[in-house]
Amino acid sequence: MAQDSLSLRVQRITPEAEGICSYELVPVNGGPLPPFEAGSHLDVHVPGGFLRQYSLCGDPAETHRYLIAVQRDANGRGGSRAMHERVHEGDVLTTSLPRCDFPLLHARGYVLVAGGIGITPMLSMAHQLQRQGAPWHLHYCTRSPERTAFRALLASPAFASHVTFHHDGGDPARGLDVQALLTTRTGGTRIYCCGPAPLMRAVREATVLHDWPREKVHFEAFSAEATGAISETADTEFQVVIRSTGATYPVPPGQTVLNVLRKNGLRVQSDCEAGSCGSCLTRVLDGDPDHRDTFLPETQRATRCNMLVCVSRARSRKLVLDL
Repeated sequence: MAQDSLSLRVQRITPEAEGICSYELVPVNGGPLPPFEAGSHLDVHVPGGFLRQYSLCGDPAETHRYLIAVQRDANGRGGSRAMHERVHEGDVLTTSLPRCDFPLLHARGYVLVAGGIGITPMLSMAHQLQRQGAPWHLHYCTRSPERTAFRALLASPAFASHVTFHHDGGDPARGLDVQALLTTRTGGTRIYCCGPAPLMRAVREATVLHDWPREKVHFEAFSAEATGAISETADTEFQVVIRSTGATYPVPPGQTVLNVLRKNGLRVQSDCEAGSCGSCLTRVLDGDPDHRDTFLPETQRATRCNMLVCVSRARSRKLVLDL
């Protein structure tokens, strides 16, 4: 086992909601696990050759186990189905060490907004904030109680006064009124949001409208669509040029560079397709990438020579890719 990876045994699989299971992971050889901070995730090697990122949703104070939760997506690319269908109690999974791209920063108070499986990073934050005695409140948006993961835990005496559930029955108009929630804020408050693209877009628009300081608003995106929803600039069409052939393809709003390349017969390695694993890293020969990933360090972003084509776009009208 490499020094930067872990071998973890699946000790328990628990149904948490309709289509969602949690996985309790423990060290194969016993002993304490490396510590993690609230908002962290693991890169998990899933049977079938998938590499997926799953948020750690347990209490960061725990050192004997990691807890992740996975929503089965019948229309996804296979990783979540493999976790649900091919991973069993007693199996051993290889994972990365915990990494945090969504840190819980100091504040006088916290508003947490979660939608669906976006509850997972928020749950670790809730554990930490409750232990610290910090002022916080979680707004958890789902379609129905049956699709609300960790509902019993969040309704328990330890958390109930800090949690409001919003069930919309499939009609967003019946759900959380984001504009009303974020109309005013107490000084020093931070907002954290993770969930589907429409919810994250609504939070982004409300915080801009009501003049929330940009540095006080934090998002975690699980998909390219969600990454686009929280971008501070609206998507516009641009062109990608393939160096080897000179072929030029338009990338319209709502489409990723990766999807456009695939539609035109180009094969680009990819895995997470959420901008966090680096598998689709592509050299940029000309143009100005709009980096929307969480993988590249700032030093590489500044050189403008590489981009993750699964989520990043262009500030310039054209990008020439080394393909």
